[in-house]
Amino acid sequence: MSTIPDVKACQRGGAIVPRIFLSFRKPDSRWMRDRVYRALSDRLGADEIFKSGQSIPPGADFAEILRRQAADCELMCVLIGPGWLDARGEDGVRLLDRAHDWVRLEIATALRAGNRVVPILLGDATMLPDASALPAEIAQLARLQFLRVPETHLTDGLKHLGDAVSALLSDTDTGPAAEPDHGPAPNAGPEPSMTMTAHVSGGGSAYQAARDQTIRLA
Repeated sequence: MSTIPDVKACQRGGAIVPRIFLSFRKPDSRWMRDRVYRALSDRLGADEIFKSGQSIPPGADFAEILRRQAADCELMCVLIGPGWLDARGEDGVRLLDRAHDWVRLEIATALRAGNRVVPILLGDATMLPDASALPAEIAQLARLQFLRVPETHLTDGLKHLGDAVSALLSDTDTGPAAEPDHGPAPNAGPEPSMTMTAHVSGGGSAYQAARDQTIRLA
């Protein structure tokens, strides 16, 4: 039985608009991609997930639907497997280098709309692409914090992914709480300064330690 938390798909005119957009390249890591979709659907409900093969009805204008969903989603999960970056067409041209490549268009649309975009690395060895390897309009993807679904610990990885996605959606539901108005504060003089130091075990910077989110949340 699926577990559906207190997050609901947005509704417009009675129609359900999925909050999560799964962006993927069809030939890349298909079996892991399907596992991710099933895991998120079981956790959040299928109505929360937009996946082109399941979410676009026959006869619909798929180009218009893809653009609209990419612009309106709250969270785009970009599923990146080993073949995502260098996938090529029959002419040998890299798909990402084509202006009309749908994966490129989906990501660029979500970024322009200011939506949260999270790279999801599929497998143990898949790396986040460098900005220099990406078209300029989606180069920002290389700077975004990623999540990983490791093949060697797939069950745990899918659970962690569901936890993280649920938390991200919860963040969009609850903005910063308004502080009560207690009137003007008394003049207490300057506040003492505070210094905070981050310590990372094993050397390296705090930024480096935060890059790989395979570590389970406490």
